[in-house]
Amino acid sequence: MKKNINKILLTTGLLVAGLTSCNKNKILTPNDQVTSEQVYSTPAGYKQILAKVYGAYANTGNPSGAGDIQGIDEGTSDFFRSFWNAQELTTDEAVITYGDAGVQDLHNMIWSSSNAILKGLYYRSLYQITLCNDFIRQSSDANLSKRGITGQDATDIKYYKAEARFLRAFQYWVLIDLFANPPFVTDDQPVGAIIPPQTDRKTLFNYVESELKAIDPLLVAPNRNEYGRADQAAAWSLLARMYLNAQVYTGTARYTDAITYSQKVIGAGYKLIDNYDNLMLADDNLNSIPGGGSVGEFILTINYDGLKTQGYGGSQFLTHAATGGSIPAKKIGIDGGYSGARTTSNLIALFPNPATKDTTNFPNNNNPDSRAEFWYPGQNLVINNLTSFGDGIGVVKFRNVKIGQPTVHGSNTTFTDTDLPLFRLSEQYLIYAESVLRGGTGGDNVTALKYINFIRTRAYGNASGNITANQLTTNFILDERARELYWEGFRRTDLIRYGLFTSGSYVWPFKGGAKNGTGVAEFRNIFAIPDADLAANPHLKQNNGY
Repeated sequence: MKKNINKILLTTGLLVAGLTSCNKNKILTPNDQVTSEQVYSTPAGYKQILAKVYGAYANTGNPSGAGDIQGIDEGTSDFFRSFWNAQELTTDEAVITYGDAGVQDLHNMIWSSSNAILKGLYYRSLYQITLCNDFIRQSSDANLSKRGITGQDATDIKYYKAEARFLRAFQYWVLIDLFANPPFVTDDQPVGAIIPPQTDRKTLFNYVESELKAIDPLLVAPNRNEYGRADQAAAWSLLARMYLNAQVYTGTARYTDAITYSQKVIGAGYKLIDNYDNLMLADDNLNSIPGGGSVGEFILTINYDGLKTQGYGGSQFLTHAATGGSIPAKKIGIDGGYSGARTTSNLIALFPNPATKDTTNFPNNNNPDSRAEFWYPGQNLVINNLTSFGDGIGVVKFRNVKIGQPTVHGSNTTFTDTDLPLFRLSEQYLIYAESVLRGGTGGDNVTALKYINFIRTRAYGNASGNITANQLTTNFILDERARELYWEGFRRTDLIRYGLFTSGSYVWPFKGGAKNGTGVAEFRNIFAIPDADLAANPHLKQNNGY
């Protein structure tokens, strides 16, 4: 079932894990009338708190907009919205109209160490790590024995513990990628006992790598867990992604390892669905069938439900922010748009026939590449003003309508049902191909070409878009990643890996604050540690350049 983790989350109002204090930078015991001993006294309590750990990816607080982390408003503190802002608004894939503090600084690449958007993401990651640490600590063999939890219940909780370790590893990867040198704490430290020390990028990479390998045999096998919960394939996927970027993170290339782990995922039974257009819709849970099904390409998702996970981040943000002007909200399955996010001419130019204005075949407008889910009427290809919704092309990739029923919306038109994949199969195909081209061993060019053409055959509906061996280059892979994965939170990381994020050799509208784009200083490949944390934690030093 799609929403079982969310249903469990809805049944409990308990939040027993500690919070990371901006003022003291310590892990604090919560002020909650229900103690952890009460919550964790039964197997059902463990399942409820596991749902809280997962739910922190989709929930932020009160849907009225009240903040829940460090005084940051709810939209800013949502994990995927903050992650998307950092990964997409800083690149050629997205611009936005919003004038909130710090927002325009991202695309102009002039952010500071006090940027509210980046601070929201930083604290959200630390918060979710804290939730995981508490759950892992409470799931020790000693605690299970003390509470009289044995047999199958104890076995199930050990699976939960491994999942919490994965989710912690995932958030530490986020910090590796964006902030490089964050504070570091695990379940080994008692609650409230320490001010976290700072780690460095290479050390943290090694820790996450070792954690993912350690939990591999402890996780449920691929396709055997509940929908929206981590399994072995999720751990393999994160390892493959990390190895692809290892040279950036550590100075040492790990392309052979990227091939090994992407191939493990590819061999686990996942399959591309037939229609790219069905990937990001209200019932996109049907893109994966857990419990042993071999159909589907979603490996791990953030689950959203318009009735149970109401907030202004995630897919709610991606649908509403991208809708406005002449873009019909009903076709998106929502009650109205916020006239915010668009894309630039750089992304449009990667697709055939980029100038089409035909909307009779919504959403891809008769483009031979079905991934070109753009809206042209009323929009200008040239961006003269970042805060004008009419400047930039609309993106209609994320919609709150049912598969095969484009006029039927999800359960709610204000809050969406559209789940967002953290990992899906096509990324693993792309990792394999790029790693082969970059000299990794254990793979081959013939297989790499086959995987890329799997993606392109799905995109074109036939072999007309397939490429030849001579066309398969690393630059082609970068462009193909943009065509396949745009707005899914990859672009900044990809451009950094290719040496193009800060470079003046590749520019886009308003890169560096210049209308036609300009290069910026290389220190912006890493974001700043927030000033608030530097002031609170004497162990922290700022990243170079800030």
